[in-house]
Amino acid sequence: MNKYIAELAGTFILVVFGVGTAVVAGDKVGVVGIALAFGLGLIAAAYGIGPISGCHINPAVSLGVFVAGRMTVKDLIGYWIGQFLGGIAGAWVVLLIAGGAAGYNIATSGLGQDGWGPGYQGEYSLFAAFLFEVVATLIFLVAILGSTQKSAPTGFAGLAIGLTLVAIHIFGIRIDGVSVNPARSLGPALLVGGKALSQVWLFLVAPCIGALISGLLFRTRILAAELASTPPDAVRAKV
Repeated sequence: MNKYIAELAGTFILVVFGVGTAVVAGDKVGVVGIALAFGLGLIAAAYGIGPISGCHINPAVSLGVFVAGRMTVKDLIGYWIGQFLGGIAGAWVVLLIAGGAAGYNIATSGLGQDGWGPGYQGEYSLFAAFLFEVVATLIFLVAILGSTQKSAPTGFAGLAIGLTLVAIHIFGIRIDGVSVNPARSLGPALLVGGKALSQVWLFLVAPCIGALISGLLFRTRILAAELASTPPDAVRAKV
């Protein structure tokens, strides 16, 4: 159970840091600042809860790890529950803080929700958003699964993964706000409702497709450095 609680806490940290920065200071720090907030939030969580759960803090990551043969179905379900609860709790706390500012209205100001189309960021199409989420999540999982292999340098996985998330956000914020994480997207969408909730399906489905592809690349040993699967405990120790 401590693994699932750790995933809840880690996802909470990621959402509070990343989404909170986008909502409270996005107009001041810009795309790079928001990207750094997500990446640094992940790094903080990685070294805080990594030894307990491996710090997936992302349902797509857990799916990729499962497909790669590194975790059980029981843990996958437990991780998902913790992650989605953490994402919702983090979004709720950001809303409470943002609501303390004069003139803030969630209907007009939003809550860092992801989206696409007219009126959102660069107004990219559904296809562009879907393709970005699949490819970005695939790249993200390659970095995660590769840096947590037994042959990878010990102690640097959290840093490498966090910096990869920064790069992904710099590239993609103008496209769709960047998800690559269904839990990060669901929390704000549930609280904002309306268009955000009607579009959240993309950010649940596309990252999982990218994760499935990446997991298969490691399960079939196309990208794996080891001949045998790395057990879950080894993954946790590596991060």
